[in-house]
Amino acid sequence: MTRLISVLAVLTVAAPAAADSAHDLFLCVALNKNDVVGAKLVALNGVYVRGTGDVFQHLGSNFPGIVTLATDPRNRRVFYMATLNGCVQTADGGKTWRISTSWDMTEPKDVCVDPRAPDSVYLALPDGIAVSPDCGATWRRRETGLPDRGKYAQTIEVDRTTAGRVLAGCESGIYLTENGAESWRRVLPTSATVDDVQQSPHDPQLWLAATQSDGAHVSRDGGVTWERIEGVPAAGALYNLAFDATRPERIAIGGWSPGVLTSEDGGRTWAGRNAGLPDDQHVFKVAIDPDTGRLLASLYQCGLYVSDDFGRTWSRGGLEGSTVYGFVFVPKAAR
Repeated sequence: MTRLISVLAVLTVAAPAAADSAHDLFLCVALNKNDVVGAKLVALNGVYVRGTGDVFQHLGSNFPGIVTLATDPRNRRVFYMATLNGCVQTADGGKTWRISTSWDMTEPKDVCVDPRAPDSVYLALPDGIAVSPDCGATWRRRETGLPDRGKYAQTIEVDRTTAGRVLAGCESGIYLTENGAESWRRVLPTSATVDDVQQSPHDPQLWLAATQSDGAHVSRDGGVTWERIEGVPAAGALYNLAFDATRPERIAIGGWSPGVLTSEDGGRTWAGRNAGLPDDQHVFKVAIDPDTGRLLASLYQCGLYVSDDFGRTWSRGGLEGSTVYGFVFVPKAAR
């Protein structure tokens, strides 16, 4: 196993104050704009955690290939990162790290932990799906029911209400398992890769999905059946979507062509919210702060932008020149 030794630094940015928030915000960041192969990396890439005031703190290795991370609900010092090298994990809050997957499980696109069976960790891989039943100590392919062609997996999400119930977004559609990935069945065929699937924090039966060029889809029965969402354009890539935990009627979508799309009526109507963004074509990810309802957007190599009026106006949030690949809100430890 390769061990990565942590590097700790502080970066001052226009971050929202987090002193009274119930969640920590982790960002998976690439700060290597205009770098070329062989150049010395000066900026610190990797994971940043939001601190109080105007500070993001860099955590772990200076590594640009971190896509997202997931934490163990029993111990927030234990978390798993989807990286170019595979699944990289820590058991001590980021002081030390190790690559837990083998050479044949690299470049995962997503990782999630089952909140009702937290020893189980799921990886979305470019050539399928892997599962660890023992907190990343061992990994096994779990692909029965996935097609031989079309099992590229971009996103994977556990149903928080039922252990072993997981939805995966692949290049050929959405697949569902109800037995911990022992078998899968396709519940939505698509003509383009499913980039994101998310479960509503308000209604566990409500799921949304975003695709590369097949629009967005909604399920109201726990992901069993799906229908296209009217008003969301199918042209252009939709990279992710976010529910507002503070207001159930608010949803946001981030995409390469439409920029930021928002709905304030539960998805019945949608509006572009790009005024004030420097490049409304290249929105890479969006997120909504579960404590404040603040809308956040990552623009490709333009940094972080924030809005306190749900996208009507935007201001810089720092990390200029970066691309934020993942926004992860983690409940703070009990005091």
